[in-house]
Amino acid sequence: MIEGVMIKKLRVIPDERGRLMEILRMDDEMFKGFGQVYMTTAYPGVVKGWHYHKKQYDSMAVVKGMMKIVLYDGRATSSTYGEVNEVFAGEYNPVLVHIPPYVYHGFKCISTEEAVVINTPTDVYNYKEPDEFRVHPHDNDIPYDWNRKDG
Repeated sequence: MIEGVMIKKLRVIPDERGRLMEILRMDDEMFKGFGQVYMTTAYPGVVKGWHYHKKQYDSMAVVKGMMKIVLYDGRATSSTYGEVNEVFAGEYNPVLVHIPPYVYHGFKCISTEEAVVINTPTDVYNYKEPDEFRVHPHDNDIPYDWNRKDG
């Protein structure tokens, strides 16, 4: 696992009324602070990536559908420099993915329906000076191919 990345298995508690799933608590080891909570989606087969932050930590949970969340450690001083991690997250694997600054990340919807991600970043989005640095999803130096891998 890339240095600083944490995966928390989420517990779903169902009953006859529905279900409950805690995503992030302030007493979690990975909790670094609260900036905002937002939802983003992707349609089947769509890739949203790559980007990284210089200050902000992201904590992402897929609450509908399935996503392939991919992380790349581009930090030259990291013990896991150059490492790529894939996390299959969503209804069939409810996890929270905690992503530290300078770790490139993106996701691809791998379900047959729109997938929904809830993100709880540590910082509020600054519209004038965003802490968000984008890289083209396919034309870049990251050693990753978003295509499905069979077998």
